[in-house]
Amino acid sequence: MELSTNFLQQLIAVQGVSSDESRIKSFIIDYIQTHESEFAVKPVIYSGDELHDAFIVVFGEPKTAIYAHTDTIGYSVGYENELIKVGGPRIIDGTKLVGKDRSGDVAGELMVFESDEDGSKSIQLIAENSVDRGTLLSFAPNFRETEIAIQSPYMDNRLGVFVALEVAKTLENGALVFSTYEEHGGNSVSACARFLYDKYKVKQALICDITWVTHGVVHGEGVAISLRDSMLPRKSYIDRIVAIAEKANIPFQLEVESAGGSDGSTLQKSELLIDWCFIGAPEDNVHTPDEIVYKNDIVSMIQLYQILMKEL
Repeated sequence: MELSTNFLQQLIAVQGVSSDESRIKSFIIDYIQTHESEFAVKPVIYSGDELHDAFIVVFGEPKTAIYAHTDTIGYSVGYENELIKVGGPRIIDGTKLVGKDRSGDVAGELMVFESDEDGSKSIQLIAENSVDRGTLLSFAPNFRETEIAIQSPYMDNRLGVFVALEVAKTLENGALVFSTYEEHGGNSVSACARFLYDKYKVKQALICDITWVTHGVVHGEGVAISLRDSMLPRKSYIDRIVAIAEKANIPFQLEVESAGGSDGSTLQKSELLIDWCFIGAPEDNVHTPDEIVYKNDIVSMIQLYQILMKEL
């Protein structure tokens, strides 16, 4: 299976720090509208103020929805170029950051300062000029590709978005939810789930996101099906998914964690009784400019989503 890495690189380059997802929303919708004639089924897009910058794409008569969050981690500029984390970026001295303020493009480097008095640390943006308060900054694009892997900022979760759009090409019945704020507190998922539940009776969800390499989940052994993180999805639903994966002979790993969360956490905390399962390729160097994912794990992720959307 050939991967369209040029398109993935384009997705990653569009800024979309949590709370500022309007540009990535427009980019994805424009892609769908431009390429809809190439899809197996013409999609219907639901977008508007009631969903903020989240949106829903429906194909045929959906039973299952794929959730892929469009936002990324980053930083807000505070007073005197101080940096305040958005989500959980790993603080690395010298990290290159980019954004826009009222004066135009912003580019600079993160620098860590340690107090001589109490050893406390602060982080600041080193740039040519003072930057407007509240400006959102993301990691500078730096896409690298080898025969076996892709390395870049924001594989989490632009790779999840990429997988959802690859599945869309052959999807006959299903929904895609492109959610917001996942990296900073969660948002939009409950509203999107309620819309699909009320209009289409959709009661099943797959969380199309990227997980972490651990001692139990490694590069190159296939996509990870998460049995649990800080939340517990319903076991009968997970068992169905694992059985489908085994029958399809698609490489996969089983993940069991005690912490972490995703759009699935928001679904489980909502009032709706919706089954969900997190399924994603493992990455290393999490929440840094150097996130890395193996290509064969991406392929197995796409293939598993394709079969699950047909059989669930």
